[in-house]
Amino acid sequence: MEIWQIVGLALIVTMISVVLKQIRPEIALQLTILAGASIFILILSKIKVIVDLLQNLADQANISSYYLLIVLKIVGVAYLAEFGAQICRDAGEGALATKIEVAAKVGVILLAIPIIVAITESLVRLVP
Repeated sequence: MEIWQIVGLALIVTMISVVLKQIRPEIALQLTILAGASIFILILSKIKVIVDLLQNLADQANISSYYLLIVLKIVGVAYLAEFGAQICRDAGEGALATKIEVAAKVGVILLAIPIIVAITESLVRLVP
């Protein structure tokens, strides 16, 4: 799906949601969540192309796929947390959105520990 189709879908859902919020706010929120999830599903094929390209580049550079997987997990955590936080904000739950963001930051740090350790070990070997 092209970006103009995604934007068109989002604008249509937004207009419907604005009207629904006045009548049935809970349905408007469900519609927004459904649209967001649908857009994510529509771009999965594009994400696969990016992941495959990064895997090929990592193979050519002799970079362990272990580290690439960690980076991809970190990106996934960031995107998922942003998606969840925005849904919470749309529902008027800003404090909950902030908690999601904090949890994601902790998760990213935990996921990054093996990379940090590898870089530190490499630096220790380089510096006499």
